[in-house]
Amino acid sequence: MPAPRRAPTEVPGLAARRVAADLLDGVLRRHRPLDEQLEGGEASSAFAALEERDRALARKLVGTVLRRLGTLRHLLGTALDRGFPADAPRVETILLVGAAQLFWLEVPDHAAVDLAVRLAQADRRAARYPGLVNAVLRRMARDGRTALAGLDSAALDTPAWLMTRWRRTYGEETARAIAAAHAEEPALDLTVKHDPEEWAARMRGSVVATGTVRLVAHGPVSLLPGYAEGAWWVQDAAAALPARLLGEVAGRRVADLCAAPGGKTAQFAAAGARVTAVDRSPARLGRLRENLARLGLSAETVAADALEWQAEPFDAVLLDAPCSSTGTIRRHPDIPCLKREADLGTMTSLQARLLDRAVALTRPGGTLVYCTCSLEPEECEAQISAILARTPGLVRRPVAAEEIGSQTAFVTAAGDLRTLPCHWPDVDSRMAGLDGFYAARLERL
Repeated sequence: MPAPRRAPTEVPGLAARRVAADLLDGVLRRHRPLDEQLEGGEASSAFAALEERDRALARKLVGTVLRRLGTLRHLLGTALDRGFPADAPRVETILLVGAAQLFWLEVPDHAAVDLAVRLAQADRRAARYPGLVNAVLRRMARDGRTALAGLDSAALDTPAWLMTRWRRTYGEETARAIAAAHAEEPALDLTVKHDPEEWAARMRGSVVATGTVRLVAHGPVSLLPGYAEGAWWVQDAAAALPARLLGEVAGRRVADLCAAPGGKTAQFAAAGARVTAVDRSPARLGRLRENLARLGLSAETVAADALEWQAEPFDAVLLDAPCSSTGTIRRHPDIPCLKREADLGTMTSLQARLLDRAVALTRPGGTLVYCTCSLEPEECEAQISAILARTPGLVRRPVAAEEIGSQTAFVTAAGDLRTLPCHWPDVDSRMAGLDGFYAARLERL
């Protein structure tokens, strides 16, 4: 049952913290993705009812807790002789929200503690523990920052199974750099139709090496210059690269498989392709169509499972396969709470079947680009090695650095695209990094 809602005259900021606690409970207890919660249900309604400033605060609270979850749990655990109350899991959520404010948000200590106590008092699941909440957070305010300075937060905030994998795949130094990149809230990346320099100047951003406009956004995206007239769309700099590997697509028939949310479909449409976007989710496809309409772009959209969809072979096919999404933790910090290593077996089986189907949808002489937002080799390099081994007449066409803004660091020894969250360091941590993406280009002879 959700916590009871108070009258509109309640203490300022309390509603935002309550919504943040509700959203965190959804992720931590019910294993519901954060985006899914914000798109429907009571949490979505309560979030939408907040004023814009409080919505931003709620998002900031949730993101901070999820990015620093291991560190927060460790620090709070040192102040709890008997651990978190087993009969009131909401107490942990309240303490996480309170401690995150003490360490990383510009909230006075007394306000963070007081509002956490009020949250406990107003929630029937935590009403027995306001004294505990008060005592623990006061101790954190007094001693927590000193303790925090001595912790290995990169390791604490990364599930052990992921850190072990990244060490094995990328080495100790890079694995730690990836984990450190996830601690920072990323900038807003935009793909613009024309004149990126001009739009960067208008929005006080910058143009990164691959042409993406990057800025630190304040307030709703829909209020930024150029949104209403459809001059750009939101798309991480790494996510914008795989579509480039199809080369010149003007006038060509292009299939975008597993297309939602539609950034790559928009790239193809803006480049003049005759693009067909396929996705199994009608709701996500509906949002794709809405975004295309705002952008003044057109594409055929098909609500279908790509494994079963039948069509004449295309000149080019892009398959952005479902995956573990471990490359997007910087933008989706709930992923470590939702994914398990055991999930990889199911995902890799699906990816292999989708790859076979994508080959069948590519005409002889056509190009296929396979990509994922995963850091795991089973979902990336291993899939390409396997499809090449089992498919006569299919060859790899290596990526040239010149195709992706002369970023030689993004090209693997085999000629594939590989970006990491720790790429593009910047003195302003908010402007650093990009999602972890993998892409390989194949040709059907």
